[in-house]
Parts: sequence; structure tokens; C-alpha cells
Amino acid sequence: MSNKGKVIVFGGIGQLGQCISKLTTARNIQDFVFLDEIAGNILDLEVLRSVFTSESPEFVVNCAAYTAVDKAEDEPELCEKINSTGAGNLAMLCAEFKATLIHISTDFVFEGDIPGLLKETDPAVPINVYGKTKLQGELEIAKHLEAHYILRTSWLYSEFAGNFAKTMLKLGAERDELSIIVDQVGTPTYGVDLAAVILNVIASANKAYGTYHYSNEGLCSWYDFAKAIFEISATELRVYPIPTSAYPTKARRPAFSVMDKTKIKTTFNLEIPYWRDSLVKCIHAIK
Repeated sequence: MSNKGKVIVFGGIGQLGQCISKLTTARNIQDFVFLDEIAGNILDLEVLRSVFTSESPEFVVNCAAYTAVDKAEDEPELCEKINSTGAGNLAMLCAEFKATLIHISTDFVFEGDIPGLLKETDPAVPINVYGKTKLQGELEIAKHLEAHYILRTSWLYSEFAGNFAKTMLKLGAERDELSIIVDQVGTPTYGVDLAAVILNVIASANKAYGTYHYSNEGLCSWYDFAKAIFEISATELRVYPIPTSAYPTKARRPAFSVMDKTKIKTTFNLEIPYWRDSLVKCIHAIK
């Protein structure tokens, strides 16, 4: 790593935090500090100031977020506090302590009603509370801090924490059949791949600040994703495709949210793995 200073990871024991921790351990990278939601409470400026004062980070990675998409419809104030106010707090402290912020955002900032690759410059029109608060968080960061990278990602899964891949494996072991939505299309993103990109951005010393899209390559529906999980894990069960209308949820989801990754690939010279190849690695890690 080229960075001389410390890196603080907020939301450090969540899914992505654990993926980053896995890589820093495997690569013997020191100087990463992983904070849980108490030690790294992004809503408490006093706590944040003492963390920044004691660690004086060069980089801050914000993996802390309210991500329960349906529950957010019932808890919009809490969701907004964490995803918008919290992100703004980190940006203000980064500005004050001259640290660079890497913030994780989502494909849910888009309406997802057009079947085309979404660019960073496309209008963000979120259709649920979670997406709205994540977009507000992006705007808060941009308002307070120039030295930031916002990485929008999609359909995050890994061997850590709760996620679609692990839920499918659990259900696959318990049931003979499942019905999965076929008319929402996006790209699964393996958390360890995203973690590698974060380490790459830190090591690059490239100050091309701004918003970037990152997911694995390719696209699929939730049905295709589930089918692949069962095939790769050799799980025997019947999977039926159903439309979104057959499985109503509190929050609306984008129908098509496949992101264009040209900008991040060219800026940081990345080769991005195909989603299914990464899924094989993840299932191997889970097994």
C-alpha cells in the first residue's frame, strides 16, 4: 500500500467491513482500524471527533449504512439520519482533519425503468426511502468535502453477514421449491471484489475524486442469481420464476439497474470479474 497514514473503516464489522478485513489480513496490510457502530457512531460528532483526533486517518471508508430496504419505509427518519446525516458528519470531519473519504452508495439511487447501462452522470431518481436517503448522503458529502470517492454498488453478497446468497443456501437446505422474482435485473457484487477495489483506490494515490459505479460484470435477474447459487452449490430444488407483482414488498425496487463501469475501469486500471466467476469463489468460501 502506498498510503502512509491510517485507514478507519466505519461499519467495520458489517458485511463489507468484514470483506475488507479479510483482504487486509490476507495481504498483511497494517494501519486499518475497524470500528463498530458504537465505537464509530457516525451520528455522534463528539465520538467522531475523538476518533479522528486519536487516529488522524489519511483515509476513511464509510461502510456504515441503514440497508433494510423495506423496513426503511416504516423508519424514514432513522434511515435518513444514518444514510444522510451520518455521511455528512464523516465528510465534515474528513474536511477538518484533511482525510479522504471513500463512501459506499447504491444502484437504488436510480429509478431503474430503462433497460440501458446506468452512467454516473445519469439522473438519480430514487423510488424508495432507502434510495432517497442514500442519494441525500451523496449530496451531503459533495457539499462538505472535495476529497471523496463515492462508490455505488449493487446486490452485495459475500460469505459474511446476512445477504441473498446466504439466505438462498439456507432456504435451499430446508425446502423443496422456491419462487424467485424474474423481472428485476441487476448485477450481483461479491463483497471481497469490492473490498479489493477500495484497497486499490487507497493505494493508487489517484486524486480523481467523484462518483463511480462498481459491480461485477454481466447481469442477471434474482431468479438467475438464485439458480446459479443452487447449481454451483449442488443444491437440489425446484426454482420458479415469478413477476414482482406476485411478491409485493413495502419498498419499490428498480426493474433494471445495471451500471456502466467504464469510468472506474479506466481511472483505476481495473479488470472486473464476471459475476458468476466471483459467485463460485464465494460459495467455495462459505462451504
